[in-house]
Amino acid sequence: MSETRVVDPQKIVPVIVAALADVLKRDSASITESTRLFDDLGLDSTSVLELLMRLEDEIDVEFDTDTLEQRHFESVATLADYVSEQA
Repeated sequence: MSETRVVDPQKIVPVIVAALADVLKRDSASITESTRLFDDLGLDSTSVLELLMRLEDEIDVEFDTDTLEQRHFESVATLADYVSEQA
């Protein structure tokens, strides 16, 4: 029987910020929890895939792309919530 583990979104935020900074070649200091991924950072479909692969490696989780929705990518905080649910 597999054990469900819940990861605190606050612990995931720095991992997401670092991954976004690396994928988008941005200064991580300019990315906060409220930063909007598409509107503020110009995230696109290619960078979304790269970001998800990076997060899978960093957090050791596999995302079910069927559960991904646009709302999960509104901001760093909404992505952290999604990742914590999947971890």
